[in-house]
Amino acid sequence: MSTIAKQISTIRLAGVDIEVERRGSGSPILVLYSEEALELESPVLDRLAATHELIIPSPPGFGHSERPDWITCPDDISYIYLDLVDHLGLKNVTTIGFGLGGWLALEMATKVNFAGKLVLVDPYGVKIGGPTDRDIQDIWTSHPSVVEKLKWRDTAKAKRDFANMTDDQLSIVARNVETFARLCWEPYMHNSKLKRRLHRVNAPTLFIWGANDGIITPAYGKAYAGLIKGAKLEVIDEAGHFPHLEQPEAFLKIVAPFIG
Repeated sequence: MSTIAKQISTIRLAGVDIEVERRGSGSPILVLYSEEALELESPVLDRLAATHELIIPSPPGFGHSERPDWITCPDDISYIYLDLVDHLGLKNVTTIGFGLGGWLALEMATKVNFAGKLVLVDPYGVKIGGPTDRDIQDIWTSHPSVVEKLKWRDTAKAKRDFANMTDDQLSIVARNVETFARLCWEPYMHNSKLKRRLHRVNAPTLFIWGANDGIITPAYGKAYAGLIKGAKLEVIDEAGHFPHLEQPEAFLKIVAPFIG
């Protein structure tokens, strides 16, 4: 059980109520969690919160954040997150984005130089191959057992104790899944314009990938990193789409010296 205090508030941005959690103390890190929000209960965040203040917003439609009809894609969310950065007075803030959160971080970084450093963990967001190439595996029409094996090196770690969750927790899980599908179904898991904007990313950028990610492979990660000047890619063995959850020590060993 974590002993690090958490403060949760609601901030109204662009007419949308956004839930924001603050955890720990020290120099700030903006944490943009993944589509499943598994990071929120992970030891990785508590380890980071021991030396940093983590600022963790929930995107529109995730957690308890509102989702107005005009928000239809991750690019729309990026503007709200930039409003949050301005509202909180964050300057050159270290930003860690996981999965969908990494995609959002890059959408933000192509617009404004808000980040001091970017850590991007198995992010979606771009189309690497041609029209008939499947860069990103289909997670919504494939059988859940197939998706589980594609996401996790150790599928035992994929199990969630739904039976002991409260009704509120279960509704959030369902809401997160629904919103992810609504925002990322078409075009499938990418913004066709983002690839042509990545030259604008100026922050030192580190991609981290799970060697066994079957949803978006390390080859996709290598190509993605190649679109950003000076970006580096680190691959973690014995890990799938969530290397920070399957191999937290290896993940922190890479991240700590990079963020300082």
